[in-house]
Amino acid sequence: MLRAELEKREIIDIARKIIRESPGPICNHCLGRQFAKVSSGVSNERRGEVLKEILRAIGEEIESGKCWLCNGLFENDNLDEWVRAALAKLKQYEYDTFLVGTKMSGMLMENEEMMWEIAGALFAEPLKAELNREVGKRIEQETGKRVDFDTPEVVVILNLWSGDFDVELQVKPLFIYGRYRKYRRGIPQTRWFCRACHGKGCERCNFTGKMYAESVEELIKGSIMDVYGAEDVILHGCGREDIDARMLGSGRPFVVELRAPKRRQRVDLHALEEKVNEENRAKLEVTNLKYVDREMVARIKNANARKTYRMRVELRGAVTESELREAVQELDGAVIEQRTPLRVVHRRADLIRSRRIYGMKLLNYGGSTCELEVKCDGGLYVKELISGDRGRTRPNLSDLLGTGIEAEVKELDVIDVELDTGHEITEATR
Repeated sequence: MLRAELEKREIIDIARKIIRESPGPICNHCLGRQFAKVSSGVSNERRGEVLKEILRAIGEEIESGKCWLCNGLFENDNLDEWVRAALAKLKQYEYDTFLVGTKMSGMLMENEEMMWEIAGALFAEPLKAELNREVGKRIEQETGKRVDFDTPEVVVILNLWSGDFDVELQVKPLFIYGRYRKYRRGIPQTRWFCRACHGKGCERCNFTGKMYAESVEELIKGSIMDVYGAEDVILHGCGREDIDARMLGSGRPFVVELRAPKRRQRVDLHALEEKVNEENRAKLEVTNLKYVDREMVARIKNANARKTYRMRVELRGAVTESELREAVQELDGAVIEQRTPLRVVHRRADLIRSRRIYGMKLLNYGGSTCELEVKCDGGLYVKELISGDRGRTRPNLSDLLGTGIEAEVKELDVIDVELDTGHEITEATR
């Protein structure tokens, strides 16, 4: 069947032209690859072998030696060297699926373009496609792992630019969902680089490169990075609380992204929770850890989350309890028009946003102070809901209390982050 297909006049004419116009010998792989689309179920090497037999039979002289097109890349010793180099890197990682890719060198790309000028590319397969397949088959045989063209856990990159058997790995990140509670004020969610040195280290930041000594991200990272042998850990949160606010109650949803992990889903997440919580006692607690896909990052970042806050408010001026209750009642259920607060406008777009209050109540009144609870749309800056922020938030508690009265949040706690049903993930076996 193969011989009959390759003996067709058009194929023979192209093959003869390749042999006659090539600047040097051509291997079976590279000759056969020019006709990869002619037949299926057979290797390019075998196609090339049969074509050479046919050409010899009709009097063509076939030159032997190192292939000018692939520069000997498909010689068995070279393929085996690529496989050995790949396996040496892969043995450091846990994985079930992989894929092989190639970074072509300039010389080989030029050679392939020259070949396509000679023979055309109507029936051809690219060089790197065959190299990927041949090395991939050998890795499958050696490891028992399987090739996955859609979502491989590891991509093996054969770098033909270096001149050596240089292999790079692209390891699929691992994603873990959970909720965190932050018990100590003064800890940001993620690392803040020093504004003066931008992370390089200077006297202002005591040469740490950071505005704050630690963050939620760094605390979690410190507890789990070595467990997975990851290169880095990135925290993606469903919003973020102010640095001086605690995150209590049900906790804030988050996903941590573990980059280039050497271990994957063989880690007991119950034990991991205990490790994180024990090492960060009195600062941080994580709950409900479970493995998720990359898509969960976008889901929690784009989620329409309602937040519940509890705050201690200082009242400057004479305010009776009944006046305070009346002002709070007026805000309960109100739609707030809020321009980006002055304290964050340097890093956020200066826009006016509408946010609704779903519930607001007075928990405690002490004359010059009070305790309030507010349930509202995510994205509402509740400190400015109290102070008014020079009129940038309307309505606000200070204005409702009357001329000469100023209200200011002194302590703030987030006590619930309620995700839409479509964004929160259900309990699953870990």
